Amino acid sequence: MAFEGLTEKLNATFKRLRGKGRLTENDVREAMREVRLALLEADVGYKVVKDFVATVTERAIGTDVLDSLTPAQQVIKIVNEELTNLMGGGTAKLTMANNGPTVVMMVGLQGAGKTTTTAKLAGLMRKQYTKRPLLAACDVYRPAAIEQLKVVGGQLDLPVFEEGQGDPVTIAQNAIRHARDYGSDMVFLDTAGRLHVDETLMDELKRMKAAVRPNEILLVVDAMTGQDAVNAASAFDEALGIDGVILTKLDGDARGGAALSIRAATGKPIKFVGTGEKLDMIEPFHPDRMASRILGMGDMLSFIEKAQASYDEKQAAKLEEKLRKNRFTLQDYYDQLQQLRGMGDLSQLAGMMPGNLGKQLQGATIDEKAMAHTEAIILSMTPLERENPQILNASRKKRIAAGCGLEVVDVNRLLKQFDMMQQLTKQMTKGRMPGMGGRMHGFGRKKRFK
Repeated sequence: MAFEGLTEKLNATFKRLRGKGRLTENDVREAMREVRLALLEADVGYKVVKDFVATVTERAIGTDVLDSLTPAQQVIKIVNEELTNLMGGGTAKLTMANNGPTVVMMVGLQGAGKTTTTAKLAGLMRKQYTKRPLLAACDVYRPAAIEQLKVVGGQLDLPVFEEGQGDPVTIAQNAIRHARDYGSDMVFLDTAGRLHVDETLMDELKRMKAAVRPNEILLVVDAMTGQDAVNAASAFDEALGIDGVILTKLDGDARGGAALSIRAATGKPIKFVGTGEKLDMIEPFHPDRMASRILGMGDMLSFIEKAQASYDEKQAAKLEEKLRKNRFTLQDYYDQLQQLRGMGDLSQLAGMMPGNLGKQLQGATIDEKAMAHTEAIILSMTPLERENPQILNASRKKRIAAGCGLEVVDVNRLLKQFDMMQQLTKQMTKGRMPGMGGRMHGFGRKKRFK
């Protein structure tokens, strides 16, 4: 999980501060020395760390802090605010065109995940902002780059414009013309990358920028490369003039130095972050929410947004009515599993939970195989059987097992889990049922969610 080591060290430092009650200037300076070491170990640039610690120290040794009733909390508040400022302050949005399609030029080095990220971002724009994006295959050098874009575009049901191994600048121009003719309001140009920054790459990107005049130039960098990501961002910005950064593989970077350094080093904001391999695992970057995560305070706003994205209000009202009448069925059980799947990786949700609650979820996973078996069994039943599982006799169970390629023992195991779930719902006939229906007995186990 991103920032895991930094979060632990900062929490230990602040715990010692809280234990002191009243603070002296020496207490603050000692804590700031520990903060400095924690940031350096997290691969944050030296100059960034030096300036950050100096700013926090100056604010924290003021009389308003040391003379307050809760000085340790005041120091933590200052660190939170300065972390937010360090990462850009507010959420940076894409610049949209007033007329014609918005052109987003995606640039970066090979290996950062640029092609996949291009499709992910286009998918996010369509899902959250009802845009009609077009993907343009302008990387004509890397083997299979065009095919890769077509594959991920197909998985997201997004149109892909390609003209084979032609001139990338001409392809970009033709793609924008195609978007105008066929009603696409955004064009994402997947450009060529290199293993390192070189003059040939930059010349081609400069030619494309001059020809299509993009509304946004977004640099895709791998968060796991740490300061190399910061160096790449500085080089691209100096040569091309980028508008923002997308950090990929943030979920795999336990240190997080790139996220904390890029804005300070380049002056350009992080606009989006990739949080996993799945094509829906990309989200806007919120500096204030990330600062809260780093300090172990959680990120409940992002958690709520994820819950709402998979929450069906009509379905929830219908389920609540069924619970009141003690009519929770296998179809309802199946629907709840689908909502749980829609919430995403539980280990990622752990980072959004404050304090010990997040630690309890760390390492938790959804057992995809077990969930697939459960879904297959339920889908092999008739609608009547799903609504009335008590009619499932031996012959019906045998037919269901054959239909889903499993054994009768698997069907019986599911029915036992469902019976336990029904017993739980009998205790919930009063009050409102939340979207996930609480913890599913027989479905969730320690560190494994089935």
